[in-house]
Amino acid sequence: MENKNNVTEFILRGLTQDKTVAKVCFSLFLVFYATTVLGNLLIIIIIKTSEQLNSPMYFFLSYLSFVDISYSTVAAPKLIYDLLVEKKTISFVGCIAQLFAGHFFGCTEIFLLTVMAYDRCIAICKPLHYTNTVNKHVCGWLVAASWVGGFVHSVVQTLQTIQLPFCGPNEIDHYCCDVHPLLKLACTDTYIPGVIVAANSGVISLSCFVVLIVSYAVILVSLRRHSSEGRLKALYTCTSHITVVVLFFGPCIFIYMRPPTTFPADKMVSVFYTIITPMLNPLIYTLRNEEVKNAMKKLWSRKVKRSEK
Repeated sequence: MENKNNVTEFILRGLTQDKTVAKVCFSLFLVFYATTVLGNLLIIIIIKTSEQLNSPMYFFLSYLSFVDISYSTVAAPKLIYDLLVEKKTISFVGCIAQLFAGHFFGCTEIFLLTVMAYDRCIAICKPLHYTNTVNKHVCGWLVAASWVGGFVHSVVQTLQTIQLPFCGPNEIDHYCCDVHPLLKLACTDTYIPGVIVAANSGVISLSCFVVLIVSYAVILVSLRRHSSEGRLKALYTCTSHITVVVLFFGPCIFIYMRPPTTFPADKMVSVFYTIITPMLNPLIYTLRNEEVKNAMKKLWSRKVKRSEK
């Protein structure tokens, strides 16, 4: 098959064609994105400046917050800008770059959430071996493996897409570039690429989700041996993690664990895991975590004392 590509740019249909709805969405998503960046930056600063938050869980959480900022930045600024303009376009190179970055940070987040579940499983089920099993060296390797896994996944998705011929039309029924909308525009049979996409993204999402559920099931079973106070603290921590996992993995599995077809609901589902979930993560991890809240109070009190001098 000769790879003919007559497309130099794509037209994005965006989230809505209604101008009034677009203005409302602009205000909402601007607030959501600002909250995502500021909230996750705050978590990173608190973890880096607090001596109390030096456990592996917070080490992983700081990287999760960085990934959340990056992941949301891939799509949110372009979406917010496009809500105010009539013609929404993106170059072919920009589209492929957005696809690569989205899958890179998205898959890295999936692996990080899995690593965090492993960390909690060891901490609660084998507390005496925890410091030896999950030491700084192991934490570094686990984070590096998450980044490498996200990179490999993204390279596969991008190469699979970039090799397809695009000869028109060039209108994407989405607010950003993703694999399924692009497969729909390719002027060739996309059955095999679609299977590879489902096998790559879908299987990663589903298998990691299953690993996470099993990990938390093991944790819940092991909590029977703990005191009521320790059980309550572990439950609070795990509830936060499970909430994030369900909010992120549910939409991902819906989008990618299926044949290469697009549904009207896809855009709203994508908004949920690219913009809403990264914004909610700081709230979920701080509102139910006394250690983070105490560290936040100490950071604030130090800032107030400095301003009074």
